Amino acid sequence: MTGPRRLDRLRRVRPPGTPRGPMAAAWVPFVLIAMVVAATVAGLSVRPAEPQRHGDADYVIVAGAAGLRWEDLDPQRTPALWQEATEGSVGWLSVRSGHEVTCPSDGWLTLGAGNYAAWDTRAVPGRCPAAEPRLTQPDGIGANLTDQPNVVRTNQNKLPYGTTPGALAESVRCSVAVGPGAAIAAARPFGRVDRYVPELPEDPAKLLGDCVLNFVDLGTITGEGAEREAAVAAADRTLARVLAARPPRSLMLIAGLADTATTSRLHVAIAEGPGWEGGWLTSAGTGREGYLQLVDLAPTVLSALGRPAPEKLFAGYAATVLPGRPGDPGEAMQGDRDADRRAIAQRGVAEIFFTVLAIVQLLLFAAVIPVLIRARRHAGPLGPPLPPRRLVVLAELALIAAGLAIPAALLADVVPWWGSEHPAWMFGSATAVLMAGGTLLIRLAPRYERTLWPMAAVAAVSVLVVAVDLITGSRLQLNGVAGYSAIHGIRYAGLGSVGLGVFVAGLLLLAGSLAQWVSRRWRPLVVVTFGGLGVVMVGSPYLGADPVGAIAVTAGVCVAAAISTGGWLTFPRFAWAAMTGVAVTITFAVLDLSRAPLEQGTLGRFLTALGDGTAGPAMQRAAAANGLALLDSPLSLLALFGAAMLVFCQFSPWGGLNRVYGLHPAVRAGVAGTVVATLIAGVLGGTALGVAGAAAAAAVPVAVLTALRVLLHAADRTPPPGETDGPGGPLLRKSDDDSVRVP
Repeated sequence: MTGPRRLDRLRRVRPPGTPRGPMAAAWVPFVLIAMVVAATVAGLSVRPAEPQRHGDADYVIVAGAAGLRWEDLDPQRTPALWQEATEGSVGWLSVRSGHEVTCPSDGWLTLGAGNYAAWDTRAVPGRCPAAEPRLTQPDGIGANLTDQPNVVRTNQNKLPYGTTPGALAESVRCSVAVGPGAAIAAARPFGRVDRYVPELPEDPAKLLGDCVLNFVDLGTITGEGAEREAAVAAADRTLARVLAARPPRSLMLIAGLADTATTSRLHVAIAEGPGWEGGWLTSAGTGREGYLQLVDLAPTVLSALGRPAPEKLFAGYAATVLPGRPGDPGEAMQGDRDADRRAIAQRGVAEIFFTVLAIVQLLLFAAVIPVLIRARRHAGPLGPPLPPRRLVVLAELALIAAGLAIPAALLADVVPWWGSEHPAWMFGSATAVLMAGGTLLIRLAPRYERTLWPMAAVAAVSVLVVAVDLITGSRLQLNGVAGYSAIHGIRYAGLGSVGLGVFVAGLLLLAGSLAQWVSRRWRPLVVVTFGGLGVVMVGSPYLGADPVGAIAVTAGVCVAAAISTGGWLTFPRFAWAAMTGVAVTITFAVLDLSRAPLEQGTLGRFLTALGDGTAGPAMQRAAAANGLALLDSPLSLLALFGAAMLVFCQFSPWGGLNRVYGLHPAVRAGVAGTVVATLIAGVLGGTALGVAGAAAAAAVPVAVLTALRVLLHAADRTPPPGETDGPGGPLLRKSDDDSVRVP
């Protein structure tokens, strides 16, 4: 085949901008796709070593003070606590338990169980009741916790965690309890407390040396002002007596192991002893320096004593120490670094932000619908006139700003808004300024008039913001409005559900937009390349740390790549996409399971639990979390509003989205992949429509903008050869790869 026909054929398959010459063989893109998949799996398996350490001890003393927070510590008023914080390793303690509100009894019980436990299932009306278990002392040495049989039945029959109260005490030969709260932690499953005294004796040295494990109740810290200061001072005096009488080679664990009201807070965690000097506390359960869970304390005790943890009973992981902590506890845990204060502010502001965002997007979609209707060309002379140019520009700017709302909210956490007297106004102002700045930059770009430019620009901003945050340690998401709160005790590092939704939507829409610049043969390679990078960012233990999200992204990328060249998702395409996704997932799972238990990610731990028959509670918790998130989160409204707007734009005569999909099949692939990935991630991650809602907030506004542009240019015609653009502006032209571009 020679002459014009051959040249025309080459033009149809050659990516724009490539030099003329022989094209690559048809199998080359598939080889490159296989190489990208292999590189993705290799990237998921990388785990750089981190310097961690933990000490060992002959004795462990756990001193608990329910309600103790870092703001309570002071070098003058609490010298013993301050000394321990200065010499030891410190962290923020999340006191999540089996009860919605972790009251003192729940906290002590969770400590002794090493798993999420609850003293009872009654709701807490206001202040938490004191830890006052019923005890009998028939022999004057130990004690019997008479409520323990009922507590055990409650945790094993009414709660989904499979908790065994007293599992920690059962793992050592004997234990000592000082005070009523300590008795709850030290009671064995049948209620026996080996050694018990209601309060610390005058000379506690012999008592603390009787057993390798000691629990000491320092009291409950409640109230405000002088009342609270008095309770903290009393706890500090008791701790000073314990420190003076502690056995040699002992580990002190000091914990504010419960809340005292219905508002959850972050509390004190201090570990002081040989090998625990001057660092940040962390664990495999949090993956974040300076953060520890209440369920991590029991494994830490046994690890320090050199004893194995009971199989299938503990939910936490032994604490370790990371270097880099400031020497002054005040500089490390108070003032501008007060994570508790920031988390409290985040909880209130996040609810306001997402509620306002849902309302604003609903109103914006309602306002844009008449513009879409007027933008559609009508065949007869009686059709409505086109919308004014200024109205179109205003609609486009509003839609761009709406798509940038969540990325701007992430960046707004650079500003210390939580320290303001009016944190909601401070955060809202910072977010609005960033939205306006981003919208202006996109509008002033030279390529703004191109059909897909706003979509690609907003998607690129979303991907860039989340990716940079992950690379720098997810500082913007931890206790951030568009991130996650450490108080909830679910995630402490990596990629949260909101960030995942925005990242997936931006990644796949950006890949779809860029894929329109190459010929059909190469579009799957573009999508898979971007998707592979996204899977590594989401699933890597030292970036996104979300294996479930990585599996969801893999599924979405496979679907997007399969239909990026146009056409429907036929069975052969679906089969190839499914096999690729399953292959990546299985490889990742095998790599995760091959690691040591403490180094496994979420996927490895779940599969391990599934293999030994203990995954039922985790699945039950995920189902309960899905139901709660579906009904209680404004993100569900964002997902529903976005879905309704996409349905209108696709199936109504005025929508224009079908025209977008016909002209830009790779964009349709990006939208389809986003829907698949976010729905899977939400269901498996326990956030229901949370991930999809965040994705819809970022993707739907720019999809509507693109549909509006295509409708406005629906009557444009390709000019005859040699004809130039008219005075009314550039004309849309049909390119060789079936995409529509405005020069």
